[in-house]
Amino acid sequence: MRGVVTQVLRVTVVSLVVPVMSSVPAPVFGWGQGSGCSETIAAARAQAEAFDLAGALELVRSDGECEEGQGIAEYLEGLLGAREAVKQGGTVESLRDVRSAANALSRRAEGGDRRWEVASLAMRATAAAAQDERDEMALYLAEATRIEALLLNAQYPGAPFVTAHELAGDLWLQVDRFDDARNAYTVAATRVGRTPRVRLGLARVAVRLHEQSLACDEYRWLLEWWGTRPDSPPEIAEARAYVASPDCTQ
Repeated sequence: MRGVVTQVLRVTVVSLVVPVMSSVPAPVFGWGQGSGCSETIAAARAQAEAFDLAGALELVRSDGECEEGQGIAEYLEGLLGAREAVKQGGTVESLRDVRSAANALSRRAEGGDRRWEVASLAMRATAAAAQDERDEMALYLAEATRIEALLLNAQYPGAPFVTAHELAGDLWLQVDRFDDARNAYTVAATRVGRTPRVRLGLARVAVRLHEQSLACDEYRWLLEWWGTRPDSPPEIAEARAYVASPDCTQ
């Protein structure tokens, strides 16, 4: 199976250099930590957590001297491009930005940083999902989450802002494989925590599977987490609408 994955993915696997785990926990190395643009990346991460990938992209783009931020920008451009590609039916032309991002991230991975390799594989998975190529998508996701799990176990970050584990749930949901989506979100919860993106995904899966009580619980959590912030992205508007619906009020 490994040979099949390697052949299909056609990705050059870069050797992973991580510290050997000991009884003393390794330090947590986050995106931007130790760089001169840590504040910019932290602000962009907060935007992404609030479902504003476009805002996060604008922030990291604003610091032209932040090399790590430019790599994150490539990843975010790919994610946003994938959204538009889905609307256009996953045509070759519509996927140009996604494939460009995947190639740019692959070049970054050649320097030995496997975080970029994870991001590149995630991009290729989104392209496959946009074309409803589920088997190809599954292969890319399997490799992306495998490498990301190694990084996370060594207390390094995975793909920036939207991890491959979270994205796996999003993509299985996108191609209407609801049980697979739930499984992916459940794994993501154990790897990166029950993030707002994971909670939203679990809520959406519950709606598709007609599990209204669970959907209500997850959407209510999102509204409590959002609190009284003034601007509401579509995801929060979605949560408000569902919680106000008969499924949650009866």
